[in-house]
Amino acid sequence: MQLFDWIVLIVTLLFIVGYGSWKTKGSKNVEDFILGNNETPWYTVGLSVMATQASAITFLSTPGQAYHDGMGFVQFYFGLPIAMIVICVTFIPLYHKNKVYTAYEFLEKRFDVKTRSLAAILFLVQRGLGTGLTIYAPAIILSALLGWNLTLMNIMIGVLVIIYTFSGGTKAVNVTQKQQMFVIMSGMFITFFLILHYLPNDMTFTSAMHIAGANDKMNIVDFSFDPEEKYTFWSGITGGFFLALAYFGTDQSQVGRYLSGKSVRESQMGLIMNGLLKVPMQFFILLTGVMVFVFFQFNPVPLNFNPNNKIVIEKSAFKEEYHALEKKLITLSEDKKVINLLYIDQLNQDYDNPILRKELVALSNKEKDLRDRAKEIISKADSNSETNDKDYVFFHFILHYLPKGLIGLLLAVILSAAMSSTASGLNALASTTAIDIYKRNLKTEKSEKHYLNATKFFTLFWGVVAILFACVGTLFENLIQLVNIIGSIFYGTVLGIFLVGFYLRRVQAKPMFYSAIISQITIFIIYYFMIYTQEKLGYLWLNFIGAILTIVLALVMQFLFFKSKPDVENVVSE
Repeated sequence: MQLFDWIVLIVTLLFIVGYGSWKTKGSKNVEDFILGNNETPWYTVGLSVMATQASAITFLSTPGQAYHDGMGFVQFYFGLPIAMIVICVTFIPLYHKNKVYTAYEFLEKRFDVKTRSLAAILFLVQRGLGTGLTIYAPAIILSALLGWNLTLMNIMIGVLVIIYTFSGGTKAVNVTQKQQMFVIMSGMFITFFLILHYLPNDMTFTSAMHIAGANDKMNIVDFSFDPEEKYTFWSGITGGFFLALAYFGTDQSQVGRYLSGKSVRESQMGLIMNGLLKVPMQFFILLTGVMVFVFFQFNPVPLNFNPNNKIVIEKSAFKEEYHALEKKLITLSEDKKVINLLYIDQLNQDYDNPILRKELVALSNKEKDLRDRAKEIISKADSNSETNDKDYVFFHFILHYLPKGLIGLLLAVILSAAMSSTASGLNALASTTAIDIYKRNLKTEKSEKHYLNATKFFTLFWGVVAILFACVGTLFENLIQLVNIIGSIFYGTVLGIFLVGFYLRRVQAKPMFYSAIISQITIFIIYYFMIYTQEKLGYLWLNFIGAILTIVLALVMQFLFFKSKPDVENVVSE
């Protein structure tokens, strides 16, 4: 980090926080603070929705995911555009028709206060954990690579977000996310083209894709029916669809973004914008990770990208054994460079040499074996060390190969992404707590000013909770997977409640409430025995199972135990 990097980083962050606080200060009531007085244009809705999902984890973990496993992760998003259409047709009109502050407010009008409270509590649990992770993810990577204090990083990110979210509510979140998305995508595009520039002079983008393909990094679509495979076309189009439907349709951090739209049409256009751009954006981020992989075929690469593990090894009795593996990797890297250059030369002559392709695959397998052995040594040196280094790959490239100024810009990208997702999370947590829990259960009537202050207080409260959770968090196999796993555990049940509320008018409150509880308990059991302990099921299927199970149980209970038809026409009819 040079002085110019620090200037770029600090000026970018202070501008976002200062502009957001200044532009949106002075909310007069709860409607202004939570819904932004319904003044948000469609393009701001679209950018805000995209920025909410595009957390720092997206820009730290996704390139590392592609570096190790290739482009297959993009299948996770295949169901998203379909979900956007369903939400635009059904969810948005009903939310606007019922004039709700939060998605869960609709559930009381359709069912009862118990069902509303249950859905709100499930949201608060999973989003509270998720918001803590959006702070923790960039903090732990930055602290490891830059030597910054982890706790101070958590506090700094959390406090910056609290300042403008507390000040301006939804307006502040929407306004700042436009600037954050500009910073994020500018930084990613510049990095991508710099990687291309750094490749050998006679190497074209097509040649780079051939090298990636030879190493199984370009397998974009997998039509396998194996339930143990995490990412396939079928899990993406079904589990990914249900996850996107739940996240964008029932998660207040997203619902709050488009409820602030000027009209139903403006909200719908914002979501359609997200549906059209989200998959290409994720494809581009994954492709950047693949290009980092190609870059490291010609440049020195560490045995493990997590610098903490190197420190652990140097202090252990396994130092010499690890150094021996590093020497083997250096030799192997030189061999790979030679073979790759020969392969490029053949490609430039329009000949894809199958012998060289096999040699590349063999060398890659040898490198993988060296990395696996290194992980075993790290575990022996310290059983608590996190050997999986996917989350450190992209940042290692940023720190060691980007020019002055761009390091500061990419740090600003990561922190901006962290702040945008955290701000949406805090705003949603505060809105849900104030409206669905506090206001709904308060016995005496209070003024608008009281509820505005309560919402601001809950913003501060959840900000502190998120910081505390970030300070005690632990790394998982891959941070972007952890966020999606937490969501998948809860989203299916909540989505099932909403789908019944929207489409199955005969189902009453009691069967809905009990079926949701049974479904959520079942999902906990399935996750523990089928995913956590045995990995017999891809986690995306939890969204599908939870939603379908909730719907089926509600129907069965309704027709077996509750015969009368409720009067809900005024709530769900167009």
